[in-house]
Amino acid sequence: MAATEGQEDSGSYVLHHLTNLRLNLHTMKFDPGYKGFWALDIDSVFFAILLGLIFLFFFIRVARRANTGVPTGMENFIEMCVEFVQNQVKEISPHANSLVAPLGLTIFVWVLLMNFMDIVPIDWLPYVGEKVFGLPNLRIVPSTDINVTFGMSLSVFVLIYIFNFAYKGPIGLAKEFLTHPFFIKSGPMVVLNVVLMPVNVILRLVEDIAKPVSLALRLFGNLFAGELIFVLIAVFASNAFNHGIGGFVGFGIGGGLIQLAWAVFHMLVIPLQAFVFMVLTIVYLAGASTSHSEEH
Repeated sequence: MAATEGQEDSGSYVLHHLTNLRLNLHTMKFDPGYKGFWALDIDSVFFAILLGLIFLFFFIRVARRANTGVPTGMENFIEMCVEFVQNQVKEISPHANSLVAPLGLTIFVWVLLMNFMDIVPIDWLPYVGEKVFGLPNLRIVPSTDINVTFGMSLSVFVLIYIFNFAYKGPIGLAKEFLTHPFFIKSGPMVVLNVVLMPVNVILRLVEDIAKPVSLALRLFGNLFAGELIFVLIAVFASNAFNHGIGGFVGFGIGGGLIQLAWAVFHMLVIPLQAFVFMVLTIVYLAGASTSHSEEH
């Protein structure tokens, strides 16, 4: 019986930490089990906006104070981020639109800040939210919410089509849809182009839809897996503590060391995922501003 209760407690703990503070917009009440369209994950929205405002505050502050003197530590860091993104844009697309570099910088730093929230101990802010504000659930890593990652990827998807229309026009874009990848330029089989047009359109739609889906799921999957491992290690350490002082010394401290080791490894994943999201965005926008004839 005790073992069963322990399993239920562990399961409840894991589920609690993986459940968002969800607001049912129909009833305007917190309802973590609501799965309908009119749902808003308050915690993800709050922390995403908060981290975005922190990003804007420091970058605008440094930009206003920039001078020709010796830069401070914060100025050095921001200049390094700006130069890093600009170099990536130049390498990927030397003639990219002037919007691409600021967009890449925004995506990189914002996603990086959201990912770094995964390093905050999992029980600290949820405990404060429950005891101080009476919140039933609280997840503090926006990038572990698939709604957030899909929201960002769909924004990139919209920009891809805006760039396509801006650089190629409706006729150029329609031509790409109808003639790529299968197009016969000359010869007796050229009449097959009309038959191949529907195939080209389907393949182009699949290619375009895959872009936001892969962007969203890659970021979500990596960060969700990292968060889940932190939760499972915490369950492991908690169960060790419940077995008495021997378990605490042996497995509890061991659990803490495992948490630290995983945090160190996760510190490599966090910037990598922000970098991948940024680079793929730049690549997609560069491709949207280049016709297939120019590529070849």
